[in-house]
Amino acid sequence: MPSRLALIDVVGLTTGLIEKHGTFLQEWSARKTVSTFEPAFPAVTTTAQSTYLTGKSPAEHGIVGNGWYDRTDAEHKFWKQSNHLVSGEKVWETLKKENPDFTCAKLFWWYNMYSSADYTITPRPMYPADGRKVFDVYTQPMKMREEIKVDLGDFPFFTFWGPKAGIACSQWIAKSAQWVEEKYTPNLNLIYLPHLDYILQREGPNGKSVAAEFKKIDDVLEDLISYLEDKDIEVMLVSEYGISEVSKPIHLNRLFREQGWITIKEELGREQLDLGASQVFAIADHQISHIYLNDPSLKEQVRSLLEDTSGIEAVHDGKEEFGTGIGGERAGDLVVEATPDSWFTYYYWLDDALAPDFARCIDIHRKCGYDPVELFIDPELKLAPLKIATFLAMKKLGFRVLMDLIPLDTTLVKGSHGRRNVPSHEQPLFIGNQKVSNAEEVYQAVKKWFS
Repeated sequence: MPSRLALIDVVGLTTGLIEKHGTFLQEWSARKTVSTFEPAFPAVTTTAQSTYLTGKSPAEHGIVGNGWYDRTDAEHKFWKQSNHLVSGEKVWETLKKENPDFTCAKLFWWYNMYSSADYTITPRPMYPADGRKVFDVYTQPMKMREEIKVDLGDFPFFTFWGPKAGIACSQWIAKSAQWVEEKYTPNLNLIYLPHLDYILQREGPNGKSVAAEFKKIDDVLEDLISYLEDKDIEVMLVSEYGISEVSKPIHLNRLFREQGWITIKEELGREQLDLGASQVFAIADHQISHIYLNDPSLKEQVRSLLEDTSGIEAVHDGKEEFGTGIGGERAGDLVVEATPDSWFTYYYWLDDALAPDFARCIDIHRKCGYDPVELFIDPELKLAPLKIATFLAMKKLGFRVLMDLIPLDTTLVKGSHGRRNVPSHEQPLFIGNQKVSNAEEVYQAVKKWFS
């Protein structure tokens, strides 16, 4: 095998941002081949990553979004972590066939649990029976979890997602990549740095804080890439999507509720959306949404309603888009794309007083869709720092309490992604030693490096 390779996934990175804000990245990318390409569809994290690592389309690897509706369990499933969900041979598995001694580290890329990669780290809380949620990571080998925390400290979980999301988690991940290099020297090191995603969703690509936050990830990359290249490790950069400026949230489940297609179940004075009993519902995922029909006879009526809804650019047939295999099984009967300035919420209640208790919490699994409002603290909340401190103290004591700090104002969100047709300065990019023209070719670029 030739010298080793690190593939760094810098979420939200685009040529437009590099040209406008980059310092180190401008200089470094000038010595490389820079490609932009139409994103995987939908242009969301788990779909893009699965395409990069298998070289297959979502119709083949089955990851049709960050989440979908399981028709057998009659439940939505968002942000699951088992690598078994991704069909198809992964790039490191292919390379290991060519060289049994080949090793791969997979650091914070999604679907990391029970992966066949040799060394993995992924965020994974613990849930003791007393109601606590203990933030931690899951590693392979298992012993690596305690070893790396001794050297680097605990993973700063609160900065990985939520109102406190920021640079600290990307700094820790970059240091973990160096730690893994020192300890294991993998042939392929897959590294995920999420920092840009946070500010771009909060403020949009033209937000006032974008330049300062870009400088932070630029500094992290300068340190990490310099370290890797000093060890004669080839470095390639990839991103999953660019962020579009948005101002129009679309509440599809409220629209369906007005048509009488949604079934609401009251629980303890709050409203719960009963997916299995509903005729039609949406699983929202940024600027795309999967529409599921428990009553197939409504399909054309639903399609007509969606086509007449402001903020929707395209309505696709799920089977035509994702095939009849695993992709089509998971995808909605219809799949909708938003216009460039719009995005989809999961909201279904008509009165905020009846919203489910998890709506005001960071709760990525209970919500039947992605919720970027989790990046904000409710601006109407008084004494928020005191409330957070009280919550954490009570959780440590084992009390069951809600950290209900998240607003229900979807207009706070200024950036989103997921659409297929975006301008070149908002397309994902690949920086390496060769040109890449689509998402599947990222797999080929990695494989070719080792061939």
